[in-house]
Parts: sequence; structure tokens; C-alpha cells
Amino acid sequence: MDTMRERFTAVATALLDEDPRLAVVLAVISADRFTDAARAHPDRVIDVGIREQLLVGAAGGLALTGLRPIVHTFGSFLVERPFEQVKLDLVHQEVGAVLVTAGASYDISAGGRTHQSPGDVALLDTLPGWTVHVPGHPDEAEALVRHAAADGDHRVYVRLSEQSNRAPLPVPPGRFRTVRQGRSGVVVAVGPLLDATLEAVAGLDVTVLYASTVRPFDAAGLRAAAGAAERADVVLVEPYLTGTSAPFANDALMDLPHRVLALGTAREELRRYGTSREHARAHGLDAAGLRRRIGSFLAAARTGAATAGVR
Repeated sequence: MDTMRERFTAVATALLDEDPRLAVVLAVISADRFTDAARAHPDRVIDVGIREQLLVGAAGGLALTGLRPIVHTFGSFLVERPFEQVKLDLVHQEVGAVLVTAGASYDISAGGRTHQSPGDVALLDTLPGWTVHVPGHPDEAEALVRHAAADGDHRVYVRLSEQSNRAPLPVPPGRFRTVRQGRSGVVVAVGPLLDATLEAVAGLDVTVLYASTVRPFDAAGLRAAAGAAERADVVLVEPYLTGTSAPFANDALMDLPHRVLALGTAREELRRYGTSREHARAHGLDAAGLRRRIGSFLAAARTGAATAGVR
């Protein structure tokens, strides 16, 4: 199976042939994968070199001329390093672009802290008007990139990962999909963490919702699932900074008694290289770690309910 990054470069190349309004803006990363596209469309495939601030600034300029820029590099170089340009050249100027990253969170763990960006979605949450897609499979990545490219002049972030679920699960953008139903709580699994989440909750009486789009947050979908359960206990399993979507979940359930457990990448820096699989385990985002924490969370609810019933 190809990776999300490989699928993206193939799809973006095809889109350049299909839509003359699209342009691809690069900062060296993946430029070798766009060689043929650059030859076919030299005015719409632009490599600015290792200048990430210019990368986003150029995209803003292209958008002002009426083009739809697709901007690509590693997450830490596309959101964190040029954040001021994202804020000013895109948001302040009220123009759209499609930002597509590779190397999500700790995928490029061997590259050290400079190549890790678990806080990217949380950082974008400080700005208005962003749609955020987190596909869990290359097929989903293709569908979401195509949707983003055709999404008018909106600002869209597509977060690609080296991690992938075994099979695609199509979900309409902006909606959560019910994978299984239960009565003891709701678990929201985001993108490439669906397989580990399903393994973790095997045998537990919980509803599992799958999200490949996290902004806008499907408040109605979460509320409906939580309202149908015996207890509005919600677990968020996200492949980026822990607690990123907790405010959105709390807002969705503000008039219901509820508890939220947010699971994601720890805020403390993990000062190790290793592999992405080892980082997932260290952050408790493998099946065993998720099982332990989700099980404890649900058990505490049962214990509390039993204690409340004692007179």
C-alpha cells in the first residue's frame, strides 16, 4: 500500500492537469516528486527553496491573484515555523489555501524535535476559519485533498501521517461516523488511531465514532451519541497534542452531565529518537496504552455510580 504522502503527490499532480486555477508551492520537501508536474506546469509548480516563511507568503500572494495554492512541507515547517505568515498572509488577508503536511507529530522522530509538530492543530485553533482534515488511510487522504482543492477559497489543513489504518473508512467532511454502538460511553477516534482504538475497546460496551475531519468539530454527532448512552462519558483519542479537542467536546455537551478524557501526545517533550511506533507506545497511544487508560476511566464511572447508590 502506498503512503498518504505518496498518494498526495500523485493526486496533486493529476489535479494540476485538471484545474488551471491550482498551483503547488513547495520548499524543497517532496520537490523530487513533482518533477514531471513542474515540467508540464512551470508557472504553477513553485519551489521557493528552504524558506518556509516565503513558502506561505508566496501562497498568500498567489491566492490574491485568484489561484488556489496547495502548499506542502513537513508539519513543523508549515504551521509552526511560518505561523506569523499563516496568520497574516492568509488569515488577515482573508484568502484561502490548502496546507498539506507530511511527518505528523512524531512520524519523523529520527529527525529530532525540529521535525516533530504535535501542537499543529492546537496552534491553528487560535486562528479563525480553518477546516482541518486528519485522514486515516491513503484513500481518505486522496478524497480529502480533492475535496480541499475544490473547496472554494476556504483555508484547509490536511494532516498526513506515515501511520495508517488497515482499511479506509469514508466519512463526509465535517461529520463523525459511527463505527460501533455501546451504552457505557463514547470514544472518538481520530484519523490513523482508529485501528488501535478499536483493538483497545474490544469487549467494552462503548460507542466508537470515527473522525477524519476535526474542524469543524461535529458537535451534533457527538451530542447524539453521548445522549444515547447511559452515561455521557467521552474519550477523545487524537494523534496530536492531548486535550486539543477537549474544549469542543465540552461545548457540545455543556448542558449534559458529562466527563471527558483527552488522550493524545503528551505535553512533555519526549527526548528520544526511536521510531514512530515507539513514540506512540511512549505516549500511551498504542492499543495496550489506550486500553489501560480507557478502561480505568470507565471503571471509575461505574465505581462512582455504585458508591452513589449506597445509603
